[in-house]
Amino acid sequence: MSGLTDSIAQFVSGAAAVPEEAARIVRTGFTDTIATMIAGRNEAVVGIVRRFVAARRSAAREARVLFGAETAAAADAALINATAAHALDYDDVAIGGHPSTVLVPAVLAEGERLGASGADALRAYLVGYEVWAELLSREPDAYHLKGWHPTAVLGTVGAAAAVAHLHQLSPGDCRNALALAASMASGLVANFGTMTKPLHAGRAAACAIEAVHLAAMGVTAAPDVFEHHAGFLAALSPKGRSERTRPASSLGRQLRILDTGLSIKKYPMCYATHRVIDAVLDLATAYDLKAQDVRQIDATIGVAQASMLRNHAPMTGLEAKFSLEFAVASALVSRKVGLAQLTDKFVGEAPVREAMGKVRIATVDTSCPIEPIFALTDRVVLELRDGRKLDSGEIRFARGNAKLPLTEEELKAKFLDCAAGADYLDQGALYRALNKLGEQASLRQLGASTATV
Repeated sequence: MSGLTDSIAQFVSGAAAVPEEAARIVRTGFTDTIATMIAGRNEAVVGIVRRFVAARRSAAREARVLFGAETAAAADAALINATAAHALDYDDVAIGGHPSTVLVPAVLAEGERLGASGADALRAYLVGYEVWAELLSREPDAYHLKGWHPTAVLGTVGAAAAVAHLHQLSPGDCRNALALAASMASGLVANFGTMTKPLHAGRAAACAIEAVHLAAMGVTAAPDVFEHHAGFLAALSPKGRSERTRPASSLGRQLRILDTGLSIKKYPMCYATHRVIDAVLDLATAYDLKAQDVRQIDATIGVAQASMLRNHAPMTGLEAKFSLEFAVASALVSRKVGLAQLTDKFVGEAPVREAMGKVRIATVDTSCPIEPIFALTDRVVLELRDGRKLDSGEIRFARGNAKLPLTEEELKAKFLDCAAGADYLDQGALYRALNKLGEQASLRQLGASTATV
């Protein structure tokens, strides 16, 4: 019987069938990621990464940057595009992290270089998602509580699987690519709320492409990188509880993407805040509340969620993305938690600072069977100055969750809102093309046919 690494490599190297429901989920991932990529194009970290890439003076012009006229080497385009897609923390969520913000930029950039079709891109994404989910399923302890950002550490390997599939590498070369990517993977939760967090996604996508290129050129790596006692899974499991002996024999037979799907964010905030935001907005609207009407807000969330939401008195819009206090304050003061509120100016306004001081956070040690890093439910209780207490009750899913999805109209509205101001794009044409991704003959034409200049 083959080992874990070998069975994963065999899956990556083989054919991948994409049922229509899986294709629909993947198309949504591409569409939403490209929306958040375009929306994040002007963030400071993206500008820095673009200058970093330009300083290399690479002559390669293999893939488009941010769907504009600029081109770069595939790995560099993936670095910039994935950083932009994650810069606003507005990208989708599943399998313990943000799968599409790594998989989509890697597949698009390398697929463009190779002249791959839209159908090829769908299959490669699915392969990457399933490998990511397989590895996640083997660790019972939350990565976030150990300090690891799954988007970075699992995403690097998942994206390498996707790119290796695009290249149609042999099982042996796939095995080397996965092991190379495993040695390149890194990303710390301590960097949440800084420019480095979106760079986690950028580096994961770029390293995935580099790992595949190196493997294709003959670089060797451990043939048992996942099951070895000093390998990838063991290193990420300080308690030694990872399941490393069972081969991944079910890969491709029972698609996890059909069970877990993708959760599309309604708010540009850490997803750990979303159920609480929904509750506060609902209560504020139902009772026509103003921030000054509320004396105290008690929010109950999961332990890992609380660990991610480290900024209790944020001073900048970037820090505020990882602050439950800010999320509640914005919902009360503005009745919105959107891009317009995630600014340094709004975070510093007196009513917002005052409302943040009213928030009390408690944790509950339960686990969602679909997204184990979250509690089974969250809860909010607003204590009003007139003595009333308004209780949200148990909140199971946030709006936009795969189990409570946004409507097609809401998805399109988010896309067009994110793409607003990108005058170099025909936003409507791009949206339509992405929704027919499987019919696109070449990824090279995907952006070119929707450019306005």
